[in-house]
Amino acid sequence: MDISKQNLYREFRDYLIILIGLISYTIGWTLFLLPNNIALGGVPGVSSILKWAWGTPVQLTFFAVNSVLLLLALRILGFKFCLKTIYGVVMLTIVLSVFQSLVGDTRLLPDQPFMAAIIGGSFCGIGIGLGLAGNGSSGGTDIIAAIIHKYRDISLGHLILMVDLLVITSSYIVLRDWNQVLYGYVVLFVSSYVVDQVINSMRQSVQFFIISEKHEDIARAIISQRHRGCTVIDGKGFYTGHEQKILFVLAKKRESSMIFQIINDIDPAAFVTQSAVIGVYGQGFDHMKVKHKK
Repeated sequence: MDISKQNLYREFRDYLIILIGLISYTIGWTLFLLPNNIALGGVPGVSSILKWAWGTPVQLTFFAVNSVLLLLALRILGFKFCLKTIYGVVMLTIVLSVFQSLVGDTRLLPDQPFMAAIIGGSFCGIGIGLGLAGNGSSGGTDIIAAIIHKYRDISLGHLILMVDLLVITSSYIVLRDWNQVLYGYVVLFVSSYVVDQVINSMRQSVQFFIISEKHEDIARAIISQRHRGCTVIDGKGFYTGHEQKILFVLAKKRESSMIFQIINDIDPAAFVTQSAVIGVYGQGFDHMKVKHKK
């Protein structure tokens, strides 16, 4: 696969991941939270409050507020992020409209608001996490969090948590029920936790040390098939005194099984160690975020 096809595949994968995230978010919002009068944070929370107060369709409020935020994001985050965010906002507006027409007044767990908050928050957290992992978002608080996260290495879940608290608390003005506000806090904590888990699981990296007489063949296969760089390290067995080349490879966790398959096909007798790493920064991985001195 050449570079252009590889980039096209990555872009398609990102858009697909964002779409799956939007569907998950819609399920959590329209089936578990909105009909049970449980507030969300950010723009969806504002949209829910306006619907409970005046019956304004949530998709209209959601689209209008995000249009303003996108103008800010366009300047700070760049066109590429905004393109996917515009896609997320438009698609979520469409998915919301279609989904609400299909489910109508369906209300799941009407007598179990706590469980509705847990399940709805989980679906929403998965949706937000997938959107951010796909280098986009569904707008709203995600845009604000992404802007701050660009300059500071702070947990995305914690950023969303801080920004959304005020919106959920303000739902009391309409609902006049502190129990519902507390359920909103539950949704916020659950979704924030799930966002971090999704982001960490999709970006987790691993490192390999591979000792093999066929290290050159293995390195060529990893570079051509997985497009991952390989570093050759000179080694020497202490007991045998035998000189040996060692391959050092960094890859995404999801690529582990494919790299093991490559090694096994070329040299089943190879000695391999795999370990998880906290962070990998550089080309093909995450970008370093440092504080700049004024």
